[in-house]
Amino acid sequence: MAGAIASNQKLNARISEFMANNAPGFLVSVIIAITAQFLSEHYGAPAMLMALLLGIAFHFLAEEGRCVPGIAFTSRTVLRIGVALLGTRISVELLVGLGPSLIALVVLGVIFTILFALLAAKMLGRGWRIALLTGGSVAICGASAAMAIAAVLPKNEHSERNLIFTVLSVTVLSTVAMIAYPLITQTLQLDELQTGVFLGGTIHDVAQVVGAGFSVSEQTGETATLVKLIRVTMLAPVVLVFSLVIRSFADDAANDGGKRPPLIPFFVLMFLLLAAINSFGLIPAIMQTALSDLSRWALLISIAAVGMKTSLKTILDVGGHAIILIVAETIFIAGFILFGIKWLAG
Repeated sequence: MAGAIASNQKLNARISEFMANNAPGFLVSVIIAITAQFLSEHYGAPAMLMALLLGIAFHFLAEEGRCVPGIAFTSRTVLRIGVALLGTRISVELLVGLGPSLIALVVLGVIFTILFALLAAKMLGRGWRIALLTGGSVAICGASAAMAIAAVLPKNEHSERNLIFTVLSVTVLSTVAMIAYPLITQTLQLDELQTGVFLGGTIHDVAQVVGAGFSVSEQTGETATLVKLIRVTMLAPVVLVFSLVIRSFADDAANDGGKRPPLIPFFVLMFLLLAAINSFGLIPAIMQTALSDLSRWALLISIAAVGMKTSLKTILDVGGHAIILIVAETIFIAGFILFGIKWLAG
């Protein structure tokens, strides 16, 4: 009895210590996320972009003081929770609804965009880390993919800067695409189905895909959202492949005396498990909606924390070649999907 009481006291002490260390930074991140959501709902600005910019404005909180541990916890652990919960949006039914030809086009678009990113980065003299980070985010689902990929990449002095640059860039490019791509599809005289496939297969972030699709028509919006979720489905396999390759061939962590990354990141396993459970219809609709909202908020809160960890000066240090790289990747996937649509149409 006395042993159980002592154990409970130790557990309570650890919880209290954890809360005392992490609560201030976490709560600041939550406040920034709520503010970003308010700005998004009332002024139409992307919530991710607002959270990122507001976070950067409060960079001083991540340099010293009580908020530092909580900001680090939020940018790392809360991020992984948000990515894992994305699995509740995925099911096998999504794949069946699109058909094998369009599924193949979307999957090949993801693969070839990442390969293009590696080739283009090498030609521009940039490293493989930023190639995987930008290529994966452009190919899959924008800021969410960038944060998931960053979680398995070996860290160096440029890791935070590259992540912030990528999230900022894909969010801005998604917003531009949301406006420009429907006009392009109209000029090219694509039908509603083709337009939905193009928008869902090329725009980076889910919110902008929905905005662009439903601005054309309801059918286009539904098709675009479906295609986009197929791309989101690729997140776990791509991150898993990256993790396995890095674990096998990247010696950075070993050279620095650090431990090797896990064979399969836990948040990737949770993503796959939740996707499998959802595929069997075991997650009630109300719970699926709640978990999906929780995922969105976790990602919004974590991107606010990531913003606070990076100064504006470090983002500007990324260089023009990185901008050229991510714009080129965006143009590549748009061209690839458009060519595939035209080819499938005969």
